[in-house]
Amino acid sequence: MTEVAGRVGIYIKLVLVACIWGGTFIAGKVAMAEMSAPVAALWRYIIATATLLVVLFAVERSMPRLTPAQWVNVVLLGITGVAAYNLCFMFGIQKVSAARGALIIALAPAATLLGGAMFLHEPLNRYRVVGIIVALLGVIVELSGGNPLMLFSAHLGIGEAAIFGCVLSWAAYTLIGKRMLGEGLSPLATTAYAALVGTAMLAAVSMVAGDLGVPRVSPKAWASLAFMGVLGTAVAFVWFYDGVRSIGPARTAVFINLVPVVAITLGVLLLGETLHWSMLAGGALVVTGVFIINRAPAPTVLAAHAPSHAV
Repeated sequence: MTEVAGRVGIYIKLVLVACIWGGTFIAGKVAMAEMSAPVAALWRYIIATATLLVVLFAVERSMPRLTPAQWVNVVLLGITGVAAYNLCFMFGIQKVSAARGALIIALAPAATLLGGAMFLHEPLNRYRVVGIIVALLGVIVELSGGNPLMLFSAHLGIGEAAIFGCVLSWAAYTLIGKRMLGEGLSPLATTAYAALVGTAMLAAVSMVAGDLGVPRVSPKAWASLAFMGVLGTAVAFVWFYDGVRSIGPARTAVFINLVPVVAITLGVLLLGETLHWSMLAGGALVVTGVFIINRAPAPTVLAAHAPSHAV
């Protein structure tokens, strides 16, 4: 009975993780209404890094020392998963709807698998190939408004390009992190170090932009940053990896299929975004594709299938 209750608790946590990560798209829209992308990204990660350090010292008591090779990987993680991802996310979510952004970022597992096949020689079986194709078709349906031929007669906006930058950044972060986790560093310590490095980089970007001070924004905007930093990064990360340890990475990753569903629902309910049939059809295809990818049998499963907000 205790084991069953523990598993139910894990499932509840993973559903909440998907809800939190879906909510970050709404929080990002709220924050971006009052500040620039570099400022929003920086203060989200100042809050997130402080929270991660508290969690790290509470759980592991100290920060492990890194080898020179690990430092190189940490810097790469900070560049890709923190600085590049969050700048692209904040800028992109300012330009596109929360629902559209969530559907594009849902391509991250497919991009990660392709990157693993290209750079790490990870196996691609027919199930994964089918899943990638279905997920890509879903995004094409959504971006084209249900008519894929429209993509050839109209260009995508800079907001969509920025969100696609999130997908590439997260895929790179996942592949680098996979190699680093194989060196014995815990996921929590790896993310804390990456957050420190990435926050320093975001501070440098804000300094160059002449916007390094504390932003004068409403309590609602600060609450949005706190939501993304504390819940979307630190809490959701710990719960996600609780799932990885308890029920395995493949079963845990399936819950990420709920993220675009939550983002679309909240976008309609809280932001008044329009729900188009092509969005529903595209979202269904994306979720189906990611489900196929995560259910595909393979000897090695990438642990970080999550879109935005394991970091």
